[in-house]
Amino acid sequence: MCAIAGLLFKTDKDRNFTMTTGQALTQILDATLHRGPDSAGWAIYKEPLDNLIRIRFMISRKNGETDDEIKRIHRHLKCIKVQVVHEEIQGCTLGIHARYDGEILPLTKKLEKEFIPFSIGRRLDIIKDVGQPLELSRKYKIDEFNGSHGIAHIRLATESGVRPDTAHPFWACGFADVATVHNGQITNYWIMRRRLERKGMTFQTHNDTELIAVYLACQMSCGATLEDALKASLDDLDGTFSYLVATKDSIGYAKDKIAAKPMVKYENDEMIAIASEEVGLNRLFPGQSLETSEPAPSSYGLWSRLVPQ
Repeated sequence: MCAIAGLLFKTDKDRNFTMTTGQALTQILDATLHRGPDSAGWAIYKEPLDNLIRIRFMISRKNGETDDEIKRIHRHLKCIKVQVVHEEIQGCTLGIHARYDGEILPLTKKLEKEFIPFSIGRRLDIIKDVGQPLELSRKYKIDEFNGSHGIAHIRLATESGVRPDTAHPFWACGFADVATVHNGQITNYWIMRRRLERKGMTFQTHNDTELIAVYLACQMSCGATLEDALKASLDDLDGTFSYLVATKDSIGYAKDKIAAKPMVKYENDEMIAIASEEVGLNRLFPGQSLETSEPAPSSYGLWSRLVPQ
């Protein structure tokens, strides 16, 4: 089944909402845990760093291998002219802040020959691992995140192993700050992947959620707006799907024509919140009666931040 979650605050005004952004996303996931108990992940959008990019790598957790792997990452980054300014190990990941002046797609191709970057961006940071959301939130300090927006996911593994790299969200490999979460199945995956690869796109996995991210990023790199790309995806992608995409300043969604995969949204003057089931939204406003709605079949939508980024 799987479950998706999204949250975006429209402005930087003082918030009446009492949870942090990380707490809210985690609560939505925990409320829908019956849909995906195998792994969990968050794509969170932090404040940009001056002239720096964020890179998060998956690393080994085997005794004696972590230090060697980090040394190899440092050597490789130095060879491709990426200067590490700060680093932090969290669980099975290494988060790095670095100076890099080139394009992201060529950098990705140089990195993925040796290592697995979960995400690259000026704001995007993807955290994902095997386990359940409350446990992983404590481990990775997700509750401390109180940024402008983020998306999240819990997975019920059906087609691939239960590992950190098969958990969601997925980054649009080669493009800064684009990530997706998805409930469903893209049935023309291989046709679409070959089309994108012929355009120079690159993939890290065989997961159809990653394909959605790369497809949308490719559309935007060719001049389409995100709204245009969401609309086009309804015709280009086959299957049953409800997905969310996040960029540095927005969250969008699309639902296929069958609409078999649920999605519920709640919006007020301050925020937009999205979940697979209404019980997830109820966690954010306990005891309140919410006016929620479910997007129609073959629909898409986009919410953007109302402040400069």
